[in-house]
Amino acid sequence: MEELLKEKLWFYIIHNNPDLMFTLQEDYSVLDYLNEKISSVKSILDDMLSDGTPQYIIEEICLNVLTEDLRPSRFLYIRSLLSDEFEKTYAAFQESGILTYEVINLMESCKPIFETIGFTKENEEDPNLRNALIGQIADYVI
Repeated sequence: MEELLKEKLWFYIIHNNPDLMFTLQEDYSVLDYLNEKISSVKSILDDMLSDGTPQYIIEEICLNVLTEDLRPSRFLYIRSLLSDEFEKTYAAFQESGILTYEVINLMESCKPIFETIGFTKENEEDPNLRNALIGQIADYVI
């Protein structure tokens, strides 16, 4: 079960937090990170396994806990803004095969805004955050 959770967590990271994926790979710390995360849910996992909880419920509960600090995804948010507000640039990045790379660069460019305003589930729809990020993206792509 632990190996399955590691695989699913890694899959989640690849698709929702590729910036973290690249950082972990650069530092050769993928396995350490995954093992540390899995150990954080070990007691929950063991309790549910001993209670006979169905596997799909165990997976869902554990993955929710494992990914809690990875949500909301800045990567998906920036990619969505780029797609919605800068369609031609988004298409050009996608056609060139550099979309993920450029979104990660944009995340770094927008980091001061995320740190100043914050980025949580509660303020994900904040128009001030959205407008500040759109302005920063415009500066980056122009």
